[in-house]
Amino acid sequence: MGYARVRAIGLVGSDGHPVTVEAHVAGGLPGLVMSGLPDASLSEARDRVRAAVINSGEDWPNRKVTVNLLPADLPKRGSGFDLAVAVVILAATEKLSLARLRGTALVGELGLDGLIRPVRGVLPMVLASARAGIRRVVVPAANAAEAALVPDVVALTPETLEQLVEYLRAGVPIPRPATAEQVDDDDGPDLAEVVGQERGRFALKLAAAGRHHLALIGPPGSGKTMLAQRLPSILPALDDAAALEVTALHSVAGVLPAVPRLIRRPPFQAPHHTASTAALVGGGSGLARPGALSLAHNGVLFLDEAPHFGVSVLNALRQPLEEGSVTLARSQGSTRFSARIQLVLAANPCPCGSPKGAGCTCSPLARRTYFHRLSGPLLDRIDLQVKLEPVGAAALVSQPDIQETSAQVLKRVVAAREAAAQRWAGRGFSVNAHAPGALLRCPPFRLPGSITRVLAERVDRGTLSARGYDRVLRTAWTIVDIDGRTSPTADDVREALELRTGESP
Repeated sequence: MGYARVRAIGLVGSDGHPVTVEAHVAGGLPGLVMSGLPDASLSEARDRVRAAVINSGEDWPNRKVTVNLLPADLPKRGSGFDLAVAVVILAATEKLSLARLRGTALVGELGLDGLIRPVRGVLPMVLASARAGIRRVVVPAANAAEAALVPDVVALTPETLEQLVEYLRAGVPIPRPATAEQVDDDDGPDLAEVVGQERGRFALKLAAAGRHHLALIGPPGSGKTMLAQRLPSILPALDDAAALEVTALHSVAGVLPAVPRLIRRPPFQAPHHTASTAALVGGGSGLARPGALSLAHNGVLFLDEAPHFGVSVLNALRQPLEEGSVTLARSQGSTRFSARIQLVLAANPCPCGSPKGAGCTCSPLARRTYFHRLSGPLLDRIDLQVKLEPVGAAALVSQPDIQETSAQVLKRVVAAREAAAQRWAGRGFSVNAHAPGALLRCPPFRLPGSITRVLAERVDRGTLSARGYDRVLRTAWTIVDIDGRTSPTADDVREALELRTGESP
């Protein structure tokens, strides 16, 4: 009889959790019993691990083997526990020593031939290991670059179970995998390429500076998509904490590039209008996986031709826009994914999309039905709702004016963000879009009644909601920041109101 235990890392949603894998070998009917809330793929590890052990030249115990995963109330899913199960069984049968695995966690899927195959979510697993004080991890060689993104953690990267066994028995060094060449991010499209549309460019700067949600409404060819695609180019790079969080979500979804690296540029997600609710907010059987909403965390979610999305899909955005996260309940438990996004909508003013209003063939009912697919509660959460006019021929054929490049605009956006961060220092947020309304309506940030009178009149007439009142104030503060001033004026408030409603106050 024998007993052994090793450490592993489990993944629930995008959060890693330390797990203890223990094995007990005793007399009785030969077989392997797995306990500790394993899912179907983990339960199937019995035959997978047995074949991997035998094909690695080791003997499988012809006794009763019990494997338990602690804590027992934490759901265990996926094949990432295979390596830990194989090692702990060999240790329990006294075939190898675990002395070299002190303070080490194991992650990896085993092929029937003993190869250690890559798994999703290695980055959040290694992060959880570091937070738990486990500074050494064994991960598949294919996940080596991903594990190396976590500082102060040593990663052992065997390609086969046999390599790991030889290291534990005799200290045979594990070869390091070849490092692939890093590919620099493409700078992407530049804002200078947009012809005309000064109003749209100004709204884009405000959206970047204050992290405001933006709706671009105009006929086809007016530059809605061009503007939206250039928003990431004027957003500041993510800091270390935000980059790790974003990269971890992409790791869980399995969409990291071939050579994993920290995602420093704010992500940009543009799902097709046929996307389902599950594709947008996340879904799947058992424990859910992140959708486009979470993959756009700390970045931009762009819905082109927004009225063509399903009504239920659009309404699913309302709660995440307020809370900055998505909570999905499934049969095996609830999963929370971060989803602090910047939403950008693009829409035509009517179904026919005529460049000129006079050429529109849509009935008033068709126009209302088309645009009202964007519900009032959703639009009420959009700070900037800009109407774009068609670009004239003169702007297309004349000598182009020198427009501000994305790099030039980015400098102004960074300065505006720094001013806002200094203003809100110590309050738990750093951008104007996240400022609570109660804070904006109290000293020292409460604006005089003479400045906000136009907003009060709109609220009394019922044409502006209480949420809209606060959002206009946030935009006014962003206008101040982008201009390098200290406090909004009545003109700033009126301009912010016009940018929200599309109408002159």
